[in-house]
Amino acid sequence: MEDIKFRGKNRVERHKERWDPFQLNPIGAEKEQKRRCFQLAQYLVAIIVGLCVLASAVVAKGSLLVLSTLSSPTSMRTPKEKQFYMLMLVFCLVCPNFLVFIKSLWRCAFKSFVHPNLKTMSFICTIECIVSLGTAILVLVVMPQFDVLTNLFISGGVCILSAILQIIFQLQAETWKIIFPICSIILTSAGYCLLGVDYYVRVSSYVDSQSASCFVFVAIGIFSSILISFCWWENPVQATNRIQDTLSELDGFRDFVFVISSILRIIVIGAVYLFYYVIIEKSIVWEDFNLRSEDWELLQIGLVLFFLQAFCSAACHWFGVVACKIHAVRMSFALPLCCTGPSVLLLGLILFITQAQKLDAAQQGSITEFCESLVLLSQKNTTPVVLLEITRSICRTSLNSYYLQWPFSMLALEGVCMWSGFVTCTYYVWKIKVQRIERTSQLFVRRLYESAFIDLSLLLNTKMKVARARNHESQDDIQSCVIYLCATMWHETYDEMLKILTSMFRLDRYRGDPKEEHKDCFDFECHIYVDDAFMTEKDTGKRLVNSYVNDLTQVVIEVYRVFTNKEPDDVSIVETPYGGRLVFVMPEGNMLYIHLKDKGLIRNKKRWSQIMYMYYLLGWKGYISKTPQKIKQQKNLCRESLVSMDGEIFFMPHYDNDNKRKFISDDNVYILALDGDTDFQPKAVILLVDRLRMYENVGAACGRIHPTGMGPMVWYQKFEYAVGHWLQKTAEHVFGSVLCSPGCFSLFRASALMDDNVLKRYTTTATRAAEYVQYDQGEDRWLCTLLLQQGWRVEYNAASDAYTNSPQEFKEFYNQRRRWGPSTLANTLDLLHSGSETVKRNSSISRLYIFYQMFTVGSSILGPASVTLMVAGAFQFVFQLAGTISIIIASIPPVFYIIVCFVAKPNNQITIAGIMSVLYAFLMTASLFSIIGDMVVQGTFLTPTGVFLVSMTIMYMVTAILHPEEFGMIIYGLMYFICIPSGYLLLTIYSLVNMHIVSWGTRESNKGATEVKKNHNILCDRNCKLCCWDMKLQVTQETENLMIQQITGQTGQQAPPLAITNHETAQPAASNVEPQAGRDTSKEAAEQGGRKPRTAKDWMELKSFDTMSSYSDDSDEKKSISTTASYDDDYDDDHQTTDLPMSDWVSPVKEEFLKKLTFANLKRNLQEQIRYSLRTKNLEDVCEDLVAMLTDTLSGELYGVGPEDALTESQLEELQQALTEQARRTLKTSRMERLEKKVQRAIQKTLTAPQVQKLDEDEHDFWNKLIERYLTPIVDTKAHLDEVTRELKSLRNKAVFLYFIVNVLWVVATFFLQAIGNDVISIKIPKYYSNGTESGEYLKVEPLSLMFLLSFAILLLIQFLAMLYHRVYTLIHVVSYRSTEKDYKLKDIDDDDDGLTLENPNTSGLSVTCDDL
Repeated sequence: MEDIKFRGKNRVERHKERWDPFQLNPIGAEKEQKRRCFQLAQYLVAIIVGLCVLASAVVAKGSLLVLSTLSSPTSMRTPKEKQFYMLMLVFCLVCPNFLVFIKSLWRCAFKSFVHPNLKTMSFICTIECIVSLGTAILVLVVMPQFDVLTNLFISGGVCILSAILQIIFQLQAETWKIIFPICSIILTSAGYCLLGVDYYVRVSSYVDSQSASCFVFVAIGIFSSILISFCWWENPVQATNRIQDTLSELDGFRDFVFVISSILRIIVIGAVYLFYYVIIEKSIVWEDFNLRSEDWELLQIGLVLFFLQAFCSAACHWFGVVACKIHAVRMSFALPLCCTGPSVLLLGLILFITQAQKLDAAQQGSITEFCESLVLLSQKNTTPVVLLEITRSICRTSLNSYYLQWPFSMLALEGVCMWSGFVTCTYYVWKIKVQRIERTSQLFVRRLYESAFIDLSLLLNTKMKVARARNHESQDDIQSCVIYLCATMWHETYDEMLKILTSMFRLDRYRGDPKEEHKDCFDFECHIYVDDAFMTEKDTGKRLVNSYVNDLTQVVIEVYRVFTNKEPDDVSIVETPYGGRLVFVMPEGNMLYIHLKDKGLIRNKKRWSQIMYMYYLLGWKGYISKTPQKIKQQKNLCRESLVSMDGEIFFMPHYDNDNKRKFISDDNVYILALDGDTDFQPKAVILLVDRLRMYENVGAACGRIHPTGMGPMVWYQKFEYAVGHWLQKTAEHVFGSVLCSPGCFSLFRASALMDDNVLKRYTTTATRAAEYVQYDQGEDRWLCTLLLQQGWRVEYNAASDAYTNSPQEFKEFYNQRRRWGPSTLANTLDLLHSGSETVKRNSSISRLYIFYQMFTVGSSILGPASVTLMVAGAFQFVFQLAGTISIIIASIPPVFYIIVCFVAKPNNQITIAGIMSVLYAFLMTASLFSIIGDMVVQGTFLTPTGVFLVSMTIMYMVTAILHPEEFGMIIYGLMYFICIPSGYLLLTIYSLVNMHIVSWGTRESNKGATEVKKNHNILCDRNCKLCCWDMKLQVTQETENLMIQQITGQTGQQAPPLAITNHETAQPAASNVEPQAGRDTSKEAAEQGGRKPRTAKDWMELKSFDTMSSYSDDSDEKKSISTTASYDDDYDDDHQTTDLPMSDWVSPVKEEFLKKLTFANLKRNLQEQIRYSLRTKNLEDVCEDLVAMLTDTLSGELYGVGPEDALTESQLEELQQALTEQARRTLKTSRMERLEKKVQRAIQKTLTAPQVQKLDEDEHDFWNKLIERYLTPIVDTKAHLDEVTRELKSLRNKAVFLYFIVNVLWVVATFFLQAIGNDVISIKIPKYYSNGTESGEYLKVEPLSLMFLLSFAILLLIQFLAMLYHRVYTLIHVVSYRSTEKDYKLKDIDDDDDGLTLENPNTSGLSVTCDDL
């Protein structure tokens, strides 16, 4: 209700100014707010993770202490039991080394292998052996000799070397903090002294008959603790930045080092065990390892303790990593680990106090009597073994002294000193700062954790200085980055344009508000590239922008008005070699560029628009940023149009960004590829930036794409997209790398695009049939293939949501997939073909992943046969037909449709496919109910088909539950199921047979094209219908002229002039052959295959070729090549208008933006400009007073002027003087003179007109050379088009033949197995009822069907497991983002400078103000 009132109040204010106060309000224009439920969920997750860290650490530490107590020589267990428990203790030490060995070996074998430096590796292995020796001695030799409390306390001394190195290297950020490591050394040393004194008292007091030999074990324990402390030597050393080269070199072959060191550590642990207990103690009896049935309790206790210790230590390590990544270092990491020791002690005391009375026959008198009576319980089977031994171990302390019990306090004091020593040594953990989804290698120095000291291991292993970016000033700051948002537009509707502009303005608001805190260090620019932006006016012959550009300008004005309640202030109109450019300064000061492409001047189509902006943003802007003298110098720094809406900062924003790039490497420059209808939130962009910012080998990252629209086709696509992202993309991400990052919403790293064989090869022009399919039909997938082949990784972030329009019509959907299907197959086969080389280059792609992709490709190739057999099964279920008959019947429709696709025209193929899809849908529905009915009749679902169906349903339900925000997609699953024959059978056939058609297939015609043509010069217009075929026959004056030319032999140049239409409809232009440097591209193109740049003669020849085709919608096949390489009829006259000044289009565009200077707009603009400039809490009263006074002045000065009347230049000058004087008086009255300059700038911006600019010479020269080298519009000769069409058809025939043979073989094999009969060749599976009882009958299944079913089930299971893994890390990323989410708040005080400050934020000490100018 509050929102309704607020909108109503704003509408009333607008209504006072004009009679048309109504406006659009795009969904999502409101500010993003932190949702309370997410905040509560964040805290809940942090608490749960912290409790898991604490619980797992306590259990792991407690299990180890219990095992060491049970294996103690003073234990009351039998020698056989002690021997077994000691073996379990050895396994506990070996387990983490074995896990690291497996992981490192996997990475070396299937990821990447770097030859190690033998000197460095020898040093590391020596250190690891020393650490392993100390660990084995302490745990296997010393700890069994001590009591459980001493064992709990003594482990705290392993931090002593780390504290010493901190003092030596002086790693403290503040000098006084050196007291922490000094205190650590003092406390640890005191703890060791107290340990010796405590045992001296025990020996002298004859506690538990302890002999003087215990002093030897005390000394060995101290020595082994010092050896263990070498484990974390690398942490303080890496923080010094002194041997960074050696450590960086080590990172390259660390996996191989871990393989060797893990083996060495295991060998050392085994050697210590065997040496001490076989050679020295001679206590091992090998026959005792052969456990019998009566040893079940022994086996149970030992294995349970081992698994608890191994599992909980690994879980503690993992939960500790999670705690750091979700920004809960203090609450969920440092605090639980520091409390582990006290918690174990407290838990032990509670159990001792509460459970000691359960020890039957134990005397309940003094502590000494109680301890003496425990010996009597050792032979009783009813006594809990663990409780008895722990109690017995406590009785070995000074508590059991006959003389003095006060020395027990020394043991307690020893524990306090040891605990305080390691807490003070790891003080830095409490202040550590981490980024979102910080890499584990950036959080911890070592991949290996010490299970015997899990709490100490994690704290000491946490990096003292988290290295994020290679910034010499500070490694703790996030590296700044630049993001270029690049959207390509091709005939988008008004609503689609509204989505992308709203998304860009949301990001501007998220990033740019200087009054709001922002933790994401990035700058960005928005670029929109509009294909087919111009038309030739019929009456005047002027070259003007078309209706799509007019819609786009209206959308920009509308969105600007929604976000700011005013008109755009800073608008620049620029003429360029490729057409034109509109430049806007967005409300917060970020830049928006709209590039208007004239397809008569530059090649159009999405791939060429991508090449255009990549070369401009990465090539040209990167060049001028690395060449500072190329950055344009500002001559008028105080020009109004160079100041953002709030009157803040900078030179021109776009020059400022160019200047910032001098300090930013190409690794931190990103391009966000967008479609013209993409809708996204700022969060989606930031989450993708996180992936590229934290993982240097990631070249691209994509988000979760949601199709939008209405109708059955959209419903089908919603579930198809959901399943594809839920299972397929997550599996690719987890097991290797995503193969396709869709161009509608993907973030690319500049250095990856600029790599060898990526961008340069991406400019290659398709000249062969296979290249047309791979390059132009799926440019996004081809670009990702190039990145993968160069060693870059492509990732998927499920939390980054973007929405884009999907085909709503059956025809549009089939045409879109006609492009995607062959392109996907071509690029995947290309990747598999280069698999061995790609595996060598790309650490993310392994041979197993290549095999996985081969399996998925094979499954997709067998898709038509599988669907055919599934339909045959449906016939068998529904109509009770024999297996052979059902296969024959099911094979008839695919064969019929193949024939139709070879004979009929594309539109008729789609019509027939639609009819067959409906029939198949009825059959699939009947099949579903028949399968369910069959399970009811059989009395069980435990049949291959039933199990598969039930398991699939459960799996999809669980998957949907794990995606709670997308759970509704499961509703569309039924639609997806009944459309499987259409999507996997008919669509595959249609795509393959029409592979030779390489037209775009979607957005084929301009909006309103029929209204534009208006039957101009039409001599004959007939619509004919024959069954389901719709034909349109149309003869125009142009066609008649061409016929006359053909008859009379006139040349194209002599033909009568053709009529000029008001609008243009054309396909995107095809590409030309990539020219070689230093050669005449025009001549070369003419020499190769008859392809040449367009000349005046070509326009006529092109027209004569294009118009020979019928206007029937059946002409797609004949025009398949020409439509991608040619333009519409209107361009016959485009060349005739080249002598006209290109500025013809500028004036109408400028007039549109001059409407801001009307009386009604001026009044609103001035009010909002003042409010925005003074938008702090403490200036609200002054702001409103100033708005009221200036509004009255404006109304008085413009009395008698109509609300829609534009002001003259003289009126604007007089008005500016009056408003400035009034503002000065008002501010003086309010004693706010310091705001005068800011208010003056706001007034100036309100009265500023749009600017018309020219490109500087260097950039103009860049565009000319770029167009000449890569983007020249070309035309293919008819001979070349015929040759390419012939090659495409040949390729089509080969592909169809391959698919046909493979699928026919599969169907025929199944057919003959059915014909032979299940009694001869079959696999018998016992039949079980639902309650698990066996029926005594057998189900006979064909081997091929069962094999395929099992293979598909295994594939789905693998994808499901990958989805579970990916979900966990997506949750971690989302929670970490919510903890750093931007909160929109106004500042309480005004921190802004009064003057206009022009400065480079990357420098210091120099600023230029208006006074200086």
